[in-house]
Amino acid sequence: MEAAVLAAVDVRKRFGALTVLDGVHLALHKGEVVGIVGPNGAGKTTLLSVLSGALLADAGSVVYDGRDVTSKGAAERCKLGIARTHQVPRPFVGMTVFENVLVGATAGGKRRGTDAYNLCLQVLDQCALGHVANRRAEGLGLLQRKRLELARALAVEPAVLLLDEIGGGLTDAESTELVQTVAGLRDRGIAVLWIEHIVHVLLQVVNRLVCMDAGRIIAEGEPQAVVSQAAVIDAYLGGGKR
Repeated sequence: MEAAVLAAVDVRKRFGALTVLDGVHLALHKGEVVGIVGPNGAGKTTLLSVLSGALLADAGSVVYDGRDVTSKGAAERCKLGIARTHQVPRPFVGMTVFENVLVGATAGGKRRGTDAYNLCLQVLDQCALGHVANRRAEGLGLLQRKRLELARALAVEPAVLLLDEIGGGLTDAESTELVQTVAGLRDRGIAVLWIEHIVHVLLQVVNRLVCMDAGRIIAEGEPQAVVSQAAVIDAYLGGGKR
């Protein structure tokens, strides 16, 4: 198998006396969708934050495209090609939907002028936001804010996309559209790491599934095999240690 486009190598993170990530090893390859499941407090979002550079690891390393980026912050990693969404949407208030996406294309990505404008229109259409392009971002409902999170990340034209519960609150039809969108990103060679509590949505598109509990990866592999493991059922359904 070709080298990983993004890898966590023995990554550790503590908040005071609490160990949140405890020696995590994870590799993500080009054109691969990897799902992450696990109970609340398992360390899933913290792992995404460490991979994106929003948080720096206390120990271990993060490698992107063969390059150690452990000490680089989120802005630098974004410009290199690592984009993420947040579980709680974080739009730029006081700006329109279009302007939010334009920030991704220009500040996070490399597009300028008409080139950036055209990319934003494509991304807004892809995320079903074209009809609200001129609306202020803070006026959107939750589901449209989630779509804006995705659109802003896609405008960066990332090689790696980190998704944090982007499917939460969606209807079955909207979940199907999201799965199709993620499958299309995979077909374009984008590597996707996706945290989601709605396991049946993940199973429709992921190549590999990872289960975390108490800051560690307790299972990893073929999706159906992972969800069938006793340790995963115990942790995910609430019987395991937190």
